[in-house]
Amino acid sequence: MDTSQYMTMFLEESLDNLQTLNESLLDLEQNPDDTDKVNAIFRVAHTIKGMAATMGFTNVAELTHKMEDVLAKFRDGELKVTQKVVTVLFDCLDTLEKMIDNIQSGVDDKIDIESIINSLENIALEGKTDNNEEPLVEIQDKEEQSGDCELKLNEYDISVIKQAKEKSFNVMEIKVYLSENTLLKSARAFLIVKDLEDHGEILKSEPSTEEIENEDFDLKLSFILITNDTVDEIIDLVNGISEVVKAEVSMIEINIDEITPKEVQEKVIEDSKTTALKEAEVHKPAAENKVNKSNAVKKESKKAHQSVRVDLVRIDNLMNMVSELVIYRTRLEQIVIDHKSQELNETLEQVGRTTSDLQDLVMKIRMLPLDTVFNRFPRMIRDVSIELDKEINFIIEGAETELDRTVIDEIGEPLIHLLRNAADHGVESKEERIAAGKNPVGTVKLVAYQEGTKALIKVIDDGAGIDVARVKAKAEQKGINTDGLSDNDIKNLIFAQGFSTNEVVTDISGRGVGMDVVKTKISALGGTVDLFSKQGEGSTFVIKLPLTLQIIQALLVKIGEETLAISLGFIDRVIDYKEENIKTSNGKEVIIYRDNVIPLVRLNETLDIEAGETEKKFVIIVNVGDKTIGLLVDSLLGQQEIVIKPLGETLKGLDQYIGATILGNGLVTLILDVGALL
Repeated sequence: MDTSQYMTMFLEESLDNLQTLNESLLDLEQNPDDTDKVNAIFRVAHTIKGMAATMGFTNVAELTHKMEDVLAKFRDGELKVTQKVVTVLFDCLDTLEKMIDNIQSGVDDKIDIESIINSLENIALEGKTDNNEEPLVEIQDKEEQSGDCELKLNEYDISVIKQAKEKSFNVMEIKVYLSENTLLKSARAFLIVKDLEDHGEILKSEPSTEEIENEDFDLKLSFILITNDTVDEIIDLVNGISEVVKAEVSMIEINIDEITPKEVQEKVIEDSKTTALKEAEVHKPAAENKVNKSNAVKKESKKAHQSVRVDLVRIDNLMNMVSELVIYRTRLEQIVIDHKSQELNETLEQVGRTTSDLQDLVMKIRMLPLDTVFNRFPRMIRDVSIELDKEINFIIEGAETELDRTVIDEIGEPLIHLLRNAADHGVESKEERIAAGKNPVGTVKLVAYQEGTKALIKVIDDGAGIDVARVKAKAEQKGINTDGLSDNDIKNLIFAQGFSTNEVVTDISGRGVGMDVVKTKISALGGTVDLFSKQGEGSTFVIKLPLTLQIIQALLVKIGEETLAISLGFIDRVIDYKEENIKTSNGKEVIIYRDNVIPLVRLNETLDIEAGETEKKFVIIVNVGDKTIGLLVDSLLGQQEIVIKPLGETLKGLDQYIGATILGNGLVTLILDVGALL
C-alpha cells in the first residue's frame, strides 16, 4: 500500500496529537483523579499508535504501545498519577516528537528507545505488582448460572457496575468460544467486540485489545457488558456470528459492602463519572432517544467540512499575488492622477475597494493565534521548576491574540529565553521568598494583546528584579561606559551581546546568549523589546511586534533627491523644524518639544545622503518602546499603503532598512528600520 499521499496528514495530526497529550498530562498531574482526562489521553495515544502502524513506522507504534500500557494502569486504577510517572511519560512524548521531526526532515538517524521503553515497562510492572496486593473481588451470579466471574475487577470497575445497577442496566459476563478452524482470530474477535458495543458498553475484556491485535490469545473470549438487552438477546446475537461454537451469558452482581468500607465506596462512586455509563445510555431502545439522535445527526452534518488544511506555500503565493495587485493598483492611481480621467477614476475606486477587501481576507487567512506558540510553554515551565526545585504558578492571558504566520514562526525562541530567564534569574528560591515575606510560590505571567497596528507580549515575574549596581559593575568590567545612563538604560544593558550577571553557567541560563538572541530576533521582525524592573518586586519584559510583515501603512519622505518610507506604526507626530529649538546635550543635538528633550537624528548624515536645499523642513517624532527620537527630513510626500519586499542577498547588510517597496510611479523605495536607527 502506497502511504506517501497520507504522509503530510500523518505528520500534522501526529504533532497536533502530541501537543494535546502534553497539555492533557499537565492537567492530569494537577487533577490525578480525573478519569475522563485519563480516557481522553488513552484515546489520543491509541490514535497515534494506529496511524504510525498504518504508515509503517514501527518504532513510533512500539513506543506508543508501551505508553498505552502505563495509561491503561491509570485508567484501571492500578497505578497512581505521580510526578515521577508523569515525568517518564513526558520523556516518552519528547522522544516521539524527535522521531516525528526526523520523519518530517527525512533524517534517518535512529533514536534509541530502549531505555525509555524499559522505564515504561518498569512503571507498568509496578502498577501490576501493586494491583496484585489488592484483595480480589468475587462476583456472584444473580441467576446462579456460573458461580464466580473469571475476570478480576478493581474499585473503578466495581463503582461503574454499582452505578449501572442503580440506572437499571443489566451487567453480564459473556464467554465466547471460537471454532478451532477459525482462520483470522483477530478479525473475528473484533467483529464480536463491535457487535457487543452496538448493544452496550464493554467494561472489561480478556484478552485485551492489544492481545487481540497481536492474536495473542486462545479460542476463548470473556467480556463484562453493560446493556439494556436481556441474556437471551445477547446469546442470540453472539451465536449468530459465524465461527462462534458456543456462547455463555450470565447476569452478575456485586455485594459492595463486603469489599470496601462505606466511606471508601462513596468516594469511589463519586470519582467514577465514567464515559462507560454515559456511552451505554445511548443504547437505550426507547422512542425518546430518536428525536435526540436525529438532532445530533443534523448538527454533525452542519459542522462537516467547516475547515480545510491548506499548504502554507499556497497561502504565501496567494499573498505575493495580492501584494503585486496592490502595487499595480497604486500604479493605476498615479496614471489616473496624470490623465485626470473621471470615468477611469470611478472604476479604479471600485477596483481599489475590492483589492482592499481581498487583501484583508488574505491577511486574516495568514493570521494565527499566539496559542499555537504559547501552548508549549506550560510544559517547559513545569520541567524548569522541577529542575530548579522552585514552585512556579504560570499564567497565560491573551493566547487568542492573532499575529501573521511569519511572526508566529519566529517569536517562539525569544519567548523561550525570556521565560527560562524569568524562572531562573527572576523567581527566587522558596527560602529566599519566605525570608523576603513573599508567597513561597512564584508567579510568571505571559500576557498578549493587540494595541493599534501592533501586538504586545509581556513576560512578567514577581521575583527579585534587576540589581542595577550589579549590572553596572558587570558593564564596567566589560568596558561599557555607563556615565549619563539612567537606571532603566543600565538595566537594558543585559541585552548586550555576551552580557550575563550569572556567575554559574547552567543548562537553563548564564551563558550570556539568551538576551542577545531575544533582541536580535525581535529587531529582525521589526519589533522592539524593553525591560521594566523594580528590585525586590519583579521584572516585566515588553515585546512590541507588527501584526504583519507584508503590507503596511507608511509615510513617504524626501531626503535630498531620495525618497524613503517610514512605517506609521512608529510615528507619533510630525512637527516643523525650527533652528531655535535645537540644543546640544553631551555633544549631541536634541530638540525641545513641549518641555521634552528629544534626541535629533539628521537622516541625511546618518544615511550619507546629500541634503536638499528646502526652506521648510520637518521633524518626525517616532517612538520605539519607551524611547523617543526625532528624525529630520527635507519634505513629506504623504501616506501610502506599501508592500514590503526583502532586499535580497546583495543588500542584506544594510541594517538601516527593513526592506524595499515599489511606488505608484514604478520607482523602488527603501523602508527605514526605525529601531535600528536608535
